[in-house]
Amino acid sequence: MNDITPRIDFQNELSGLFDLSGQVAFVPGGYGGIGEAIAWGLALSGAKVMIAGRDREKAETLAAQICEAGYEAQGIAVDVTSVADIDRAAGDVVRAFGAIDILMNCVGTQKEQLLLDVTEEAFDEVYQVNLKSAMFLAQSVAKHQVASGTGGKQVHLLSVRSQLGIRDRGYSAYCATKGGMVMLIKQHAMELAPKGITVNGVAPTFVYTEMICHVMENDTFRQGLLDRIPLGRIADPKDVVGPALFFCAPASGFVTGQTMYVDGGITSSQ
Repeated sequence: MNDITPRIDFQNELSGLFDLSGQVAFVPGGYGGIGEAIAWGLALSGAKVMIAGRDREKAETLAAQICEAGYEAQGIAVDVTSVADIDRAAGDVVRAFGAIDILMNCVGTQKEQLLLDVTEEAFDEVYQVNLKSAMFLAQSVAKHQVASGTGGKQVHLLSVRSQLGIRDRGYSAYCATKGGMVMLIKQHAMELAPKGITVNGVAPTFVYTEMICHVMENDTFRQGLLDRIPLGRIADPKDVVGPALFFCAPASGFVTGQTMYVDGGITSSQ
């Protein structure tokens, strides 16, 4: 009988599991509280990073800081509510770095309105920024990745609100769009798998960033949140970086269509 046991050169094959040297990462939303940490993580892992967002100056400032530290990064503007501008930005990444190996989508917004007060304008804005942009960022990047023939990675930043509602707060648009992204990831993973492109999501709970300062200032809400998190603390931006890098790295080569909940155990306990 033939021995079909795979032979693994552990020293060589395992040494580069988290090495992103030579990879090009496109990071829309990359100067936000979580996005900035992920952009740094990508650069420290060897990737060339293109940071993008509505504010070109913020994107370029962060890119300059990364470059000053000895890594490679650039910043560009992108309006993720415009499909044409998404396509233009993706083209800019390819023109600057020659490829897009990784899409790390950190775009997101929230307009907090209770159900009885939700306006069409606010709902549409959250939908456009969170869900519609994810669709067309994925499409635009996939076109370049498929054309390259070398595979690739697509990663979207979600939230535990893709699985859990929240009491006493107005999260209809946010929860609906983040939940929709879970299924978008699964479908894109199925369509892109034959091309060697993996698609996954990272879904944190509340993370200490500027976006949630108004919530954390409420002592009652903050303590209630801490009481519900089995690990007993709020997430820090760096807590999200490891899972994000895993999905961007060779280590996740056989993982696709998945959403990892980075939540201190909340989704396992409710």
